[in-house]
Amino acid sequence: MSTPGATSSSASPLTPRWKYDVFLSFRGEDTRNNFTDHLYVALQRKGIFTFRDEEELERGESISPALLKAIEESRFAIIILSKNYASSTWCKEELAKIVRCRKETGLTILPVFYYVSPSDVRKQARTIFDHNFQDVKSKDSLTDMIEAYERSKTWEDALREVANLSGWHLRDR
Repeated sequence: MSTPGATSSSASPLTPRWKYDVFLSFRGEDTRNNFTDHLYVALQRKGIFTFRDEEELERGESISPALLKAIEESRFAIIILSKNYASSTWCKEELAKIVRCRKETGLTILPVFYYVSPSDVRKQARTIFDHNFQDVKSKDSLTDMIEAYERSKTWEDALREVANLSGWHLRDR
């Protein structure tokens, strides 16, 4: 039942749809204190409202709901794919969410291949199951094994999808 003067649940022309212009996804140990910091500062200088996670999670910690919400509320995602990006469970979870949002909300993905090539990223995708195989085998129940396999498959698919996007290749620059 609507009330007089009520607006629909969709965003009005005066209400911005996105909270952030850009969400930065990166492997902190590879790029936080060099490329990512410089990119973040340059985006801020241009007035581009950018989400960059300042927290460092310990290995095995789950991705925070606030971070997932920031992805959903971003118009663009810049993914800085570096040598160790796929070795981080957190990065892979972030990437899977970004790829889902690309399909669900129209999030635009802009990959940066930082001292890796798209074929390197595709190779990372192919080896995810290999790296996680011991984890899958160590599960106590079939349900746990299936969940671990499905998570690995989601990560593999997300890496492959991003590796097939046109992006920037940074080597020796």
